[in-house]
Amino acid sequence: MREERKAGRREWIGLVVLVLPLLLVSMDVSVLYFTVPFISRDLAPTSTEQLWIFDIYGFVLAGFLITMGALGDRVGRRRLLMIGAVGFSAASALAAYSGSAPTLIAARAILGVAGATLMPSTLALIRNMFHDEKQRGTAIAVWTVAMTSGIALGPIVSGVLVEHFWWGSVFLINIPAMVLLLVLAPILLPEHRNPVRGRFDVAGAVLSVAAVLPVIWGIKEIAAHGVDAIRIAAIVAGLVIVTVFVRRQQRHPDPMLDLAVLRRPAFAGSVVVSLLATFAMVGFAIFSTQYLQLVLGMSPLEGALWSLAPTLAVGAAAPLVSVLARRGVDRATIVAAGFVVAVGGFVLLSTVPVESGLWVLLAGAGCYAAGLVVVMSTATELAIGTVPPERAGSSSALMETASEFGGALGIAILGSIGTAVYRSHLAGQLPAAARETLSGAVATAAHLPEPAAGQVLGPARAAFVESLHTVAWASAGIMLIAAVVALTLLRRLPAGAPQDRPARTPDEVAA
Repeated sequence: MREERKAGRREWIGLVVLVLPLLLVSMDVSVLYFTVPFISRDLAPTSTEQLWIFDIYGFVLAGFLITMGALGDRVGRRRLLMIGAVGFSAASALAAYSGSAPTLIAARAILGVAGATLMPSTLALIRNMFHDEKQRGTAIAVWTVAMTSGIALGPIVSGVLVEHFWWGSVFLINIPAMVLLLVLAPILLPEHRNPVRGRFDVAGAVLSVAAVLPVIWGIKEIAAHGVDAIRIAAIVAGLVIVTVFVRRQQRHPDPMLDLAVLRRPAFAGSVVVSLLATFAMVGFAIFSTQYLQLVLGMSPLEGALWSLAPTLAVGAAAPLVSVLARRGVDRATIVAAGFVVAVGGFVLLSTVPVESGLWVLLAGAGCYAAGLVVVMSTATELAIGTVPPERAGSSSALMETASEFGGALGIAILGSIGTAVYRSHLAGQLPAAARETLSGAVATAAHLPEPAAGQVLGPARAAFVESLHTVAWASAGIMLIAAVVALTLLRRLPAGAPQDRPARTPDEVAA
C-alpha cells in the first residue's frame, strides 16, 4: 500500500467550499419558522398546503439521497454537486417569487431534490480529497458541525430577514452562495467517480425513493397526529418496497448500493450508532424549543438565539475526535464516551425547574450535543474511511438516510412519550385544548382574564416540565444502551479498516 498523500492548502480551502452548500441545505429544513404569518397573508394556503410547504422539502430530500449518492458515483461527484447548485439556485428563485401555495410547494420539492444531490456529494468529495486518516477525521468533524449548525441557524436567519425584507428573501440568500460554489468548484475541487461504470439502475432508483418516502411520511405523521390505519399502511408499504429494493440490488450486475458494505462491522456499526445519536439529538430538540418559548415565555427569535448557545460546546467537541484518534484511542471507546457524555447532559436536563431554568437547560443541551457530535463525527469518519473511494457517494447517502430515519423516529417516539406524560398529569384539570399540548394551553390562556389564565398556564407548564424530565430520562437510558451497542459493534476495529485504500487521484480517474 502506497504512502497516503497529505492534503494541502487547496484541499482545506476546498473544504470551506463544500461546507457552504451543506450549511444552506441544512438551514432550509428550518428556515421557514418565522415566515408562516407572511406566507399565509400573501398566498393564503389551506391548512394542508401549509403543512406541505414545511414538510415536502425534508421528505423529498430523504427520499432522493440514495439515488443521488449512487448517481454521483457514476457521473462524478463534482459534476453532480454543480448540477445540484444550479437546481438549488433555480428552485430558490422560484420559491422566493411564488405567487401561489402550489407553486411554493413545487419549488420546495425541487429544492429537496437539489439538496439530495449536494449532501452526499460533499461527504464523498471529502473522502476523495483527504486521503490521510487523521486529516479526514478533522474534515469530517467540520462537516458534521456545519450540518448540525445549519438547522439551528435557519430560524435565526429567517427571523432577521423577515424583520427587514419580505419572506422570499429567506430563499434568495441561497443564490449568491451557490453562484460562488459554481465559480470555485472547478478550481478547488477534484472530480471523482467510479472508474467502472455500468448502466444506471433506473428501476432501483425509483424503488429507493418509493421505499424511503412512505416510511418517513408515516413516522412523521404519527409523531404529529397520532396513529391511524393510513399512516401504518404507509410504513408497511415502504418496508415491503425496501425488501424488493434489497433483493434487486443483490441480483443486479451494477447495483446502486454495494450491500457488502453492510457486512463490514465498521460501516454497519457506524450506521447504527449514527442513527441512535440523531434519534436523541433531533427528538429532544423540540422539547428544548418549547421550554424556551412556552415555559420561559421567550419570543421565537429570542429562543432561537439562546438555542445557539449549545453549539459552542459542539464546536469545541468536534476537534476532540481528531485529537483522541491521533493518540491511538480506540474508536469504540470514543463513541461510547460520547454517548456517556450525552447521558450526563440528559440527566442534568431531568432537573430543569419550571421557572428560571435557562442555564440548566443550556448546560444540559450543550453537554448532550457535544457528546453526540463526537459520536456522529467518529461514526461518519469510520464509515466513510472503510468503503472504497469509488463507492463513497452511495455509502455517504446511506449514512445520511439512516440519520434522517433516526431523526424521524426520535420525534415520533420521544414526542409520544412526552405527550402521554403531559396528558396524564392534566387529566380532567383543564379545558380539552389545554390538556392536549402546552401550545394549546398557551392559546387557551390568551383568551382568558389574568387570574384564570394563570390557573391554566401554571399546571400546564408544570406538566410539560414533568414530560421533559421523563423524556430526558428515557433519552439517557437509550444513550446508555447505545454506548453498549458501540462497544459491541465497533470494538477491536483497526484505525484503518482493510478496505481503506487511498483514493485514486484525478489523473487516475478521468474527469
